[in-house]
Amino acid sequence: MAKIRWPLVARRFHKWLALVVGVQVLAWSLTGFYMVAINISHIHGDHLVKTPAAQPFDLSQLVSPSQIVTAAPTASEISLTRRLNQAVWKAVSPDGPALFDAKTGEKLAPPNEAEIKRYAQALYTGDGDIISVRLLTKGLQETGGRKPPFWQVEFEGWNRPTLYLSAQTGELMAKRHFAWRGFDIAWMLHIMDYDERSDVNNLLLRTVTWLSFGMAVSGAWLLFWAFPRKRKKKKAVIKEQGV
Repeated sequence: MAKIRWPLVARRFHKWLALVVGVQVLAWSLTGFYMVAINISHIHGDHLVKTPAAQPFDLSQLVSPSQIVTAAPTASEISLTRRLNQAVWKAVSPDGPALFDAKTGEKLAPPNEAEIKRYAQALYTGDGDIISVRLLTKGLQETGGRKPPFWQVEFEGWNRPTLYLSAQTGELMAKRHFAWRGFDIAWMLHIMDYDERSDVNNLLLRTVTWLSFGMAVSGAWLLFWAFPRKRKKKKAVIKEQGV
């Protein structure tokens, strides 16, 4: 029976594993570098929108929240906020959010396209003009799990800056640009979830991870096996020279 040459087995195992998972290992390295090299606040698009200035409310001029509870009896949450410079009560119910004029208690209609443009321009920090406004009734990959409908407002610029605003209230829901979209692709390649881009424990990722681990172990075995051979060869040379 022929003796098994374990170093040869390890070399072949390492070679074929490298051919199978090498591209993904390279993808992990490149996408990981991209995700840590760019500041996460830039990825999130924080630079695209203005930080709202703190403006105190004169509660004596506002209707009581109990009046809003009466107007929206199914609301699970009521909060005081602003829409541009207007104080509003926001009521969140199973039917979705709704706004009420904080001074009169009157329910406000959902914003129209002209109002959405005004809200988006007030939020945006850039100089580019709006090039498109669309009311979307289906979710997009780049809006994540946010439920439609919402307004998509895209501005001029090579990085395609885009704001997503709530169709019910006009509130900012998401901000997207070229770096975020690149991050989204890098994340997809990194976790190997090419559909939802959210499952970090999927079967494909686990399989390739274990194969990569096997490649690393076989490579370490080959490295460990290589050094003793070099030392033995050196000793043989010394013996032949009569030292």
